[in-house]
Amino acid sequence: MNDQALREPTLLILTAIADAPRHGYAIAQEVEKISEGRTKMRTGTLYGALERLLEQELIAVHEEEVVDGRRRRSYALAPRGREVLTAEAARLARTAQEATRRLGLGGAGASFGASFRVGGTAVGT
Repeated sequence: MNDQALREPTLLILTAIADAPRHGYAIAQEVEKISEGRTKMRTGTLYGALERLLEQELIAVHEEEVVDGRRRRSYALAPRGREVLTAEAARLARTAQEATRRLGLGGAGASFGASFRVGGTAVGT
């Protein structure tokens, strides 16, 4: 990956599997939940994105099984994907913190992003 921001679908997929491996349908459900219903991934779009993320070594196949005659894969974040997601979370936190500061939203808003952790790594300042 380069230093460009992640596209939202990529960010949402990586976030969906950051805490636990999931199969495609569960990833789609998590993406919808994380995005508060704004993003609904169609099957073809999701599996195309998963293949791309596999090629980029951001995710890995965690498990593969056959259920009712159909192959079912679960996906997990690869070490490189964890690094990329951690960096993106920090970038977003800095941007949100600056927006909060410029809007003059003191108090609780001023500390937005100051103290959260991603994969055991402190993110934000």
